[in-house]
Amino acid sequence: MSRALPSLTALKVFEVAGRLRSFSKAAAEMNITQGAVSRQIRALEDELRVRLFVRLTRQVQLSPAGEKYLAEVQAAFRTLEQATAKVREQRTRSILTISVLPSVGSFWLMPRLARFSQRHPEIETRVISSIEPVNLHGGEVDVAIRVGALPGRRYDVDVPRVDLTMMVDWRGVLAEELAPDTLVPVFSPSLTDDPRAVSEPAVIQQLPLIHTTSRPHAWPDWMRACGLAPTNAPRTLEYGHFFMSMEAARQREGVAIVPDILLSGSASQGLVAATGCKVRSAGEYYLLSLNERCNERAISTFRDWAQQEMTKHAPGRAADGLPAPSS
Repeated sequence: MSRALPSLTALKVFEVAGRLRSFSKAAAEMNITQGAVSRQIRALEDELRVRLFVRLTRQVQLSPAGEKYLAEVQAAFRTLEQATAKVREQRTRSILTISVLPSVGSFWLMPRLARFSQRHPEIETRVISSIEPVNLHGGEVDVAIRVGALPGRRYDVDVPRVDLTMMVDWRGVLAEELAPDTLVPVFSPSLTDDPRAVSEPAVIQQLPLIHTTSRPHAWPDWMRACGLAPTNAPRTLEYGHFFMSMEAARQREGVAIVPDILLSGSASQGLVAATGCKVRSAGEYYLLSLNERCNERAISTFRDWAQQEMTKHAPGRAADGLPAPSS
Protein backbone atom coordinates (compact mmCIF):
# COMPACT_ATOMS: atom_id res chain seq x y z
CA MET A 1 0.00 0.00 0.00
CA SER A 2 1.44 3.36 -1.07
CA ARG A 3 1.77 6.04 1.60
CA ALA A 4 0.95 9.71 0.96
CA LEU A 5 4.18 11.04 2.41
CA PRO A 6 6.11 14.10 1.30
CA SER A 7 9.67 13.83 0.07
CA LEU A 8 12.07 12.93 2.88
CA THR A 9 14.51 15.49 1.48
CA ALA A 10 11.87 18.23 1.62
CA LEU A 11 11.00 17.27 5.18
CA LYS A 12 14.64 17.41 6.24
CA VAL A 13 15.08 20.84 4.60
CA PHE A 14 11.93 22.04 6.38
CA GLU A 15 13.16 20.72 9.73
CA VAL A 16 16.50 22.50 9.43
CA ALA A 17 14.99 25.75 8.18
CA GLY A 18 12.31 25.68 10.83
CA ARG A 19 14.78 24.91 13.62
CA LEU A 20 17.13 27.70 12.51
CA ARG A 21 14.35 30.08 11.47
CA SER A 22 16.41 30.93 8.40
CA PHE A 23 16.67 29.72 4.82
CA SER A 24 20.25 30.98 4.48
CA LYS A 25 21.43 29.27 7.65
CA ALA A 26 19.68 26.08 6.58
CA ALA A 27 21.48 26.26 3.23
CA ALA A 28 24.81 26.63 5.00
CA GLU A 29 24.18 23.72 7.38
CA MET A 30 23.05 21.41 4.57
CA ASN A 31 25.70 22.63 2.12
CA ILE A 32 23.18 23.56 -0.57
CA THR A 33 22.11 26.87 -2.07
CA GLN A 34 19.49 29.13 -0.52
CA GLY A 35 17.49 28.79 -3.74
CA ALA A 36 17.42 25.01 -3.30
CA VAL A 37 16.06 25.48 0.22
CA SER A 38 13.36 27.82 -1.05
CA ARG A 39 12.34 25.39 -3.81
CA GLN A 40 12.09 22.41 -1.39
CA ILE A 41 9.99 24.44 1.07
CA ARG A 42 7.72 25.71 -1.72
CA ALA A 43 7.23 22.20 -3.09
CA LEU A 44 6.35 20.92 0.41
CA GLU A 45 3.86 23.76 0.95
CA ASP A 46 2.26 23.10 -2.44
CA GLU A 47 1.91 19.41 -1.65
CA LEU A 48 0.43 20.10 1.80
CA ARG A 49 -1.63 23.06 0.51
CA VAL A 50 -0.68 25.12 3.52
CA ARG A 51 1.83 27.87 4.16
CA LEU A 52 4.54 26.72 6.58
CA PHE A 53 6.54 29.97 6.62
CA VAL A 54 5.66 33.65 6.60
CA ARG A 55 8.14 35.40 4.30
CA LEU A 56 9.19 38.81 5.54
CA THR A 57 11.61 41.26 3.95
CA ARG A 58 14.80 39.97 5.56
CA GLN A 59 13.65 36.91 7.49
CA VAL A 60 11.15 34.09 7.63
CA GLN A 61 8.91 32.97 10.45
CA LEU A 62 7.01 29.77 10.96
CA SER A 63 3.29 30.05 10.49
CA PRO A 64 1.02 28.56 13.21
CA ALA A 65 0.57 25.49 11.01
CA GLY A 66 4.33 25.38 10.45
CA GLU A 67 5.05 25.48 14.20
CA LYS A 68 2.78 22.47 14.80
CA TYR A 69 4.10 20.58 11.78
CA LEU A 70 7.73 21.20 12.81
CA ALA A 71 7.15 19.62 16.22
CA GLU A 72 5.62 16.52 14.60
CA VAL A 73 8.37 16.24 11.97
CA GLN A 74 11.10 16.54 14.62
CA ALA A 75 9.42 13.83 16.70
CA ALA A 76 9.26 11.59 13.62
CA PHE A 77 12.97 12.16 12.89
CA ARG A 78 13.85 11.29 16.49
CA THR A 79 11.90 8.05 16.14
CA LEU A 80 13.78 7.25 12.93
CA GLU A 81 17.13 8.02 14.57
CA GLN A 82 16.33 5.75 17.53
CA ALA A 83 15.21 2.92 15.25
CA THR A 84 18.36 3.29 13.14
CA ALA A 85 20.56 3.24 16.25
CA LYS A 86 18.89 0.03 17.43
CA VAL A 87 19.45 -1.65 14.07
CA ARG A 88 23.10 -0.62 14.07
CA GLU A 89 23.52 -1.87 17.64
CA GLN A 90 22.01 -5.24 16.74
CA ARG A 91 24.34 -5.44 13.75
CA THR A 92 27.43 -4.86 15.86
CA ARG A 93 26.27 -6.74 18.98
CA SER A 94 27.43 -10.34 19.34
CA ILE A 95 25.61 -13.13 21.17
CA LEU A 96 27.89 -15.58 22.97
CA THR A 97 26.36 -18.83 24.26
CA ILE A 98 28.38 -20.43 27.05
CA SER A 99 27.83 -23.98 28.30
CA VAL A 100 29.18 -24.47 31.81
CA LEU A 101 29.06 -27.06 34.58
CA PRO A 102 26.30 -26.19 37.09
CA SER A 103 28.48 -25.62 40.16
CA VAL A 104 31.21 -23.81 38.19
CA GLY A 105 28.51 -21.63 36.71
CA SER A 106 26.98 -20.85 40.11
CA PHE A 107 30.17 -20.28 42.10
CA TRP A 108 32.80 -19.17 39.59
CA LEU A 109 31.26 -17.81 36.37
CA MET A 110 28.06 -16.03 37.44
CA PRO A 111 29.60 -13.90 40.22
CA ARG A 112 32.07 -12.56 37.64
CA LEU A 113 29.97 -12.39 34.49
CA ALA A 114 28.45 -9.00 35.29
CA ARG A 115 31.94 -7.50 35.20
CA PHE A 116 32.51 -9.04 31.78
CA SER A 117 29.22 -7.60 30.48
CA GLN A 118 30.04 -4.15 31.86
CA ARG A 119 33.45 -4.24 30.22
CA HIS A 120 32.10 -5.61 26.93
CA PRO A 121 28.51 -4.36 26.43
CA GLU A 122 28.76 -5.28 22.75
CA ILE A 123 28.70 -8.98 23.70
CA GLU A 124 25.45 -10.47 24.99
CA THR A 125 26.09 -13.63 27.00
CA ARG A 126 23.72 -16.56 27.34
CA VAL A 127 24.59 -19.29 29.83
CA ILE A 128 23.54 -22.94 29.60
CA SER A 129 24.12 -25.10 32.67
CA SER A 130 24.91 -28.75 31.94
CA ILE A 131 27.21 -31.63 32.89
CA GLU A 132 26.54 -33.41 29.60
CA PRO A 133 29.24 -33.70 26.91
CA VAL A 134 29.11 -30.57 24.81
CA ASN A 135 28.61 -30.56 21.03
CA LEU A 136 30.26 -27.48 19.58
CA HIS A 137 29.48 -28.61 16.04
CA GLY A 138 25.73 -28.31 16.58
CA GLY A 139 25.72 -24.52 16.50
CA GLU A 140 23.88 -24.12 19.80
CA VAL A 141 26.99 -23.43 21.91
CA ASP A 142 29.91 -21.11 21.16
CA VAL A 143 32.22 -21.94 24.06
CA ALA A 144 32.10 -24.40 26.94
CA ILE A 145 33.77 -24.89 30.30
CA ARG A 146 34.23 -28.53 31.20
CA VAL A 147 36.45 -30.67 33.41
CA GLY A 148 38.21 -33.85 32.44
CA ALA A 149 41.19 -35.33 30.66
CA LEU A 150 42.20 -34.53 27.11
CA PRO A 151 42.16 -37.45 24.68
CA GLY A 152 45.36 -39.47 25.08
CA ARG A 153 46.49 -37.71 28.23
CA ARG A 154 47.71 -40.07 30.93
CA TYR A 155 47.74 -39.64 34.71
CA ASP A 156 49.07 -41.56 37.67
CA VAL A 157 46.73 -44.42 38.55
CA ASP A 158 46.55 -43.26 42.16
CA VAL A 159 45.05 -39.81 41.50
CA PRO A 160 41.27 -39.27 41.73
CA ARG A 161 39.31 -39.93 38.59
CA VAL A 162 37.08 -37.37 36.84
CA ASP A 163 33.94 -39.25 35.86
CA LEU A 164 32.78 -36.80 33.20
CA THR A 165 33.07 -36.71 29.42
CA MET A 166 33.81 -33.28 28.05
CA MET A 167 33.07 -33.51 24.33
CA VAL A 168 30.75 -35.31 21.93
CA ASP A 169 33.18 -34.84 19.02
CA TRP A 170 36.78 -33.64 19.45
CA ARG A 171 37.38 -32.92 15.75
CA GLY A 172 38.54 -29.34 15.26
CA VAL A 173 38.21 -28.48 18.96
CA LEU A 174 40.59 -26.08 20.68
CA ALA A 175 41.00 -26.95 24.38
CA GLU A 176 42.69 -24.31 26.52
CA GLU A 177 43.46 -25.17 30.12
CA LEU A 178 42.00 -22.83 32.71
CA ALA A 179 42.92 -24.57 35.97
CA PRO A 180 43.78 -27.92 37.49
CA ASP A 181 41.05 -29.91 39.19
CA THR A 182 42.05 -30.18 42.84
CA LEU A 183 39.82 -31.78 45.46
CA VAL A 184 39.65 -30.43 49.00
CA PRO A 185 37.47 -31.44 51.97
CA VAL A 186 35.25 -28.68 53.38
CA PHE A 187 33.06 -28.64 56.46
CA SER A 188 31.25 -26.41 58.94
CA PRO A 189 33.46 -25.30 61.84
CA SER A 190 30.71 -26.42 64.21
CA LEU A 191 30.71 -29.95 62.82
CA THR A 192 33.24 -31.03 65.44
CA ASP A 193 34.42 -29.79 68.83
CA ASP A 194 38.01 -29.66 67.56
CA PRO A 195 38.18 -28.24 64.01
CA ARG A 196 41.97 -28.56 64.13
CA ALA A 197 41.62 -32.33 64.14
CA VAL A 198 39.89 -32.16 60.78
CA SER A 199 43.16 -31.51 59.04
CA GLU A 200 44.21 -35.15 59.05
CA PRO A 201 42.92 -37.50 56.33
CA ALA A 202 42.43 -40.31 58.88
CA VAL A 203 40.19 -38.07 61.01
CA ILE A 204 38.18 -36.88 58.01
CA GLN A 205 37.58 -40.48 56.99
CA GLN A 206 35.78 -41.14 60.29
CA LEU A 207 33.31 -38.25 59.87
CA PRO A 208 30.06 -38.35 57.89
CA LEU A 209 31.06 -37.97 54.26
CA ILE A 210 28.93 -36.07 51.76
CA HIS A 211 29.09 -37.57 48.27
CA THR A 212 28.28 -35.90 44.95
CA THR A 213 26.55 -37.96 42.27
CA SER A 214 28.45 -36.41 39.35
CA ARG A 215 31.80 -37.47 40.88
CA PRO A 216 31.02 -40.83 42.55
CA HIS A 217 34.66 -41.83 42.99
CA ALA A 218 35.84 -38.59 44.57
CA TRP A 219 35.96 -39.78 48.18
CA PRO A 220 37.32 -43.32 47.58
CA ASP A 221 39.98 -42.00 45.19
CA TRP A 222 40.91 -39.19 47.59
CA MET A 223 41.36 -41.71 50.39
CA ARG A 224 43.54 -43.90 48.20
CA ALA A 225 45.67 -40.89 47.20
CA CYS A 226 46.08 -40.10 50.91
CA GLY A 227 47.22 -43.64 51.66
CA LEU A 228 43.95 -44.71 53.29
CA ALA A 229 41.84 -47.75 52.63
CA PRO A 230 38.49 -46.61 51.17
CA THR A 231 35.61 -47.06 53.60
CA ASN A 232 32.73 -49.36 52.77
CA ALA A 233 30.23 -47.30 54.75
CA PRO A 234 26.90 -46.83 52.90
CA ARG A 235 26.39 -43.50 51.16
CA THR A 236 23.64 -42.04 53.29
CA LEU A 237 24.57 -38.49 52.27
CA GLU A 238 24.61 -37.93 48.51
CA TYR A 239 23.64 -34.93 46.41
CA GLY A 240 23.41 -34.31 42.68
CA HIS A 241 25.84 -31.40 42.35
CA PHE A 242 28.71 -29.86 44.26
CA PHE A 243 26.76 -26.76 45.20
CA MET A 244 24.22 -29.01 46.93
CA SER A 245 26.96 -30.90 48.76
CA MET A 246 28.51 -27.61 49.90
CA GLU A 247 25.20 -26.43 51.30
CA ALA A 248 24.81 -29.74 53.14
CA ALA A 249 28.26 -29.19 54.62
CA ARG A 250 27.21 -25.74 55.80
CA GLN A 251 24.27 -27.36 57.51
CA ARG A 252 26.68 -29.61 59.45
CA GLU A 253 25.57 -32.80 57.73
CA GLY A 254 29.16 -33.90 57.18
CA VAL A 255 32.32 -33.23 55.18
CA ALA A 256 32.02 -32.51 51.45
CA ILE A 257 34.84 -32.95 48.98
CA VAL A 258 34.78 -30.35 46.22
CA PRO A 259 37.04 -28.84 43.53
CA ASP A 260 38.85 -25.83 44.94
CA ILE A 261 37.87 -23.77 41.88
CA LEU A 262 34.48 -23.40 43.59
CA LEU A 263 35.88 -21.99 46.82
CA SER A 264 36.00 -18.26 46.38
CA GLY A 265 33.88 -15.33 47.47
CA SER A 266 30.48 -15.95 48.99
CA ALA A 267 30.56 -19.61 47.92
CA SER A 268 32.92 -20.36 50.80
CA GLN A 269 30.94 -18.61 53.53
CA GLY A 270 30.33 -20.85 56.53
CA LEU A 271 32.87 -23.44 55.44
CA VAL A 272 36.35 -24.42 56.57
CA ALA A 273 38.79 -26.03 54.13
CA ALA A 274 41.19 -28.81 55.12
CA THR A 275 43.83 -27.16 52.94
CA GLY A 276 46.47 -29.66 54.00
CA CYS A 277 44.43 -32.45 52.43
CA LYS A 278 44.12 -31.18 48.87
CA VAL A 279 44.62 -33.77 46.13
CA ARG A 280 44.94 -33.03 42.43
CA SER A 281 42.75 -35.21 40.23
CA ALA A 282 43.20 -36.74 36.78
CA GLY A 283 41.80 -33.80 34.88
CA GLU A 284 41.72 -30.06 34.35
CA TYR A 285 39.17 -27.37 33.61
CA TYR A 286 39.19 -26.35 29.95
CA LEU A 287 37.70 -23.62 27.84
CA LEU A 288 36.51 -25.36 24.68
CA SER A 289 35.81 -23.78 21.31
CA LEU A 290 36.14 -24.68 17.64
CA ASN A 291 39.50 -23.96 16.01
CA GLU A 292 37.77 -22.40 13.01
CA ARG A 293 35.95 -19.92 15.26
CA CYS A 294 38.54 -19.26 17.95
CA ASN A 295 39.49 -15.85 16.52
CA GLU A 296 35.93 -14.53 16.40
CA ARG A 297 35.79 -11.37 18.48
CA ALA A 298 33.25 -12.55 21.07
CA ILE A 299 34.96 -15.90 21.59
CA SER A 300 38.51 -14.54 21.79
CA THR A 301 37.40 -11.73 24.11
CA PHE A 302 35.71 -14.17 26.48
CA ARG A 303 38.70 -16.53 26.35
CA ASP A 304 41.13 -13.77 27.32
CA TRP A 305 38.85 -12.57 30.10
CA ALA A 306 38.30 -16.08 31.53
CA GLN A 307 42.03 -16.76 31.57
CA GLN A 308 42.71 -13.46 33.32
CA GLU A 309 40.02 -14.11 35.91
CA MET A 310 41.36 -17.58 36.57
CA THR A 311 44.87 -16.20 36.99
CA LYS A 312 43.67 -13.56 39.45
CA HIS A 313 41.81 -16.20 41.47
CA ALA A 314 44.11 -19.14 40.86
CA PRO A 315 42.35 -22.37 41.90
CA GLY A 316 45.55 -23.62 43.43
CA ARG A 317 45.15 -20.86 46.01
CA ALA A 318 41.37 -20.53 46.07
CA ALA A 319 40.86 -22.94 48.91
CA ASP A 320 43.48 -21.07 50.90
CA GLY A 321 41.05 -18.18 50.95
CA LEU A 322 38.81 -20.18 53.26
CA PRO A 323 39.40 -20.26 56.98
CA ALA A 324 41.73 -23.01 58.04
CA PRO A 325 41.02 -24.95 61.21
CA SER A 326 41.73 -22.54 64.06
CA SER A 327 44.62 -23.20 66.40
